[in-house]
Amino acid sequence: MKIAFTTKGKTMDSEIDPRFGRTQYILVYDTEQESTDVIDNTDTASEGHGAGPKTAQRLMETDAEVLITGNGPGGNAASVLNRKGIKILVGAAGISAAQALEKFNNNELTHF
Repeated sequence: MKIAFTTKGKTMDSEIDPRFGRTQYILVYDTEQESTDVIDNTDTASEGHGAGPKTAQRLMETDAEVLITGNGPGGNAASVLNRKGIKILVGAAGISAAQALEKFNNNELTHF
């Protein structure tokens, strides 16, 4: 299974970014391979509109089944992700991606 995290850095020790569309990075953790891929999303910081759908498109290209973030995506991005069947979990702001993975494994995150 691939799990995506919105983060402020490039490692599993990085803090979860509460924003979806303008998150700095998307980390994609593969639970079977125990490996992490990094997607640089810093170019969306200057987007006036459309950052959420652009980030959603990048996320969909990873084949992630789950998104873990802080506050959740906006309406347009959430709609795109829901159509793709990606489960959105929120409530991970202020902790690391590694801690969020532990919360996921313990069913301690909230469905968006």
